[in-house]
Amino acid sequence: MTNANSPIDPVDLTAKLVQCASITPVEGGALVLLETLLTEAGFECTRVDRGDTCNLFARWGAKGDARTFGFNGHTDVVPLGDESAWTVPPFGAIQKDGYLWGRGATDMKSGVAAFVAAAIDLVTDTPPDGAIIITITGDEEGPATDGTVALLDYLDDTNEAMTVCIVGEPTCPNFMGEMMKIGRRGSMNAHFTFTGVQGHSAYPHQTKNPVAAMARLMDRLGSHEFDTGTDEFDPSHLAVVTMDTGNPATNVIPANCTSALNIRFNNLHTGAALTDWMQSELDTVAAETGVKIDMRVKISGESFLTPEGPLSDLVGNAVFAELGIRPGLSTSGGTSDARFVKSHCPVVEFGLEGKTMHQVDERVEIKLVHQLKSIYGRILRDYFA
Repeated sequence: MTNANSPIDPVDLTAKLVQCASITPVEGGALVLLETLLTEAGFECTRVDRGDTCNLFARWGAKGDARTFGFNGHTDVVPLGDESAWTVPPFGAIQKDGYLWGRGATDMKSGVAAFVAAAIDLVTDTPPDGAIIITITGDEEGPATDGTVALLDYLDDTNEAMTVCIVGEPTCPNFMGEMMKIGRRGSMNAHFTFTGVQGHSAYPHQTKNPVAAMARLMDRLGSHEFDTGTDEFDPSHLAVVTMDTGNPATNVIPANCTSALNIRFNNLHTGAALTDWMQSELDTVAAETGVKIDMRVKISGESFLTPEGPLSDLVGNAVFAELGIRPGLSTSGGTSDARFVKSHCPVVEFGLEGKTMHQVDERVEIKLVHQLKSIYGRILRDYFA
């Protein structure tokens, strides 16, 4: 283990984390490694495991300190895909051509390594007047029901609090320093089951065709224009993702079929309001066709926005000081655990470029990991100055 009195090499730590085969929900040794390192550096660590999910809470400094800077991230990774398509061992953490290769190298073990290294260096070299809280989950790439949510429940239950928080996800589409996320669109999924009356396709009057009802409803929902976007958000949109009958016969109208869709929505909408709208459209189609339609909805996260201000300025100024680039403020992309943190404290996301995340031969440019640690270190120094 690295001596806590010497600077922590974020690339070395990234490599050790990549070597932990932590495919959701397997912990793989990643949190054990981080807990040991943080404990040796004087952090008080607590495992906040819930269900099959492993989570780590770490705090340096006095509990309840008025200034408590938070970092959030995850060590779980997505599956490998076709392992035979990898040109390097997926958990080998091989360094070549200026890159560190392996699953999780970009998303987001390098981000975790960078903020852990920056935090340890700060409390070792220049202990701040305040506290640092680090929350790391093993359930961001999975259902995300017992990961950061469990950690935030733990903070509430133990009267812990972060004043502000950075989520270290990859945020830059093309180059380092390009973008920070100050919000995200909401996301929700809806699954539909259509139940009609089976019969011969030559005698449709003797049936109730659920396929026709499915096509009608999906067209009504999929062709709806929600909005044209806002100053901070792209337009909301709905994507029909599957329509299934399981029926191989062309002379049979089936009794049942199913479909599903996903909606990405901005802050002009809520999950509840969109659910009500879909239910109204469903009721109309059911009445028109006589087909029974059931809907099951899961809201993955509501839209949120951290207004431009002290936190985004803090991050932007640090990036500019280190790279000479001022990151743009964005709400693009999918969801992240910031959607949970936003209910606890102001949160922004800033991290590496994400070109290879979730891909075969995922990799991170080594020099960027050092840059990210430097940026996080400057953010911490400026925050506690």
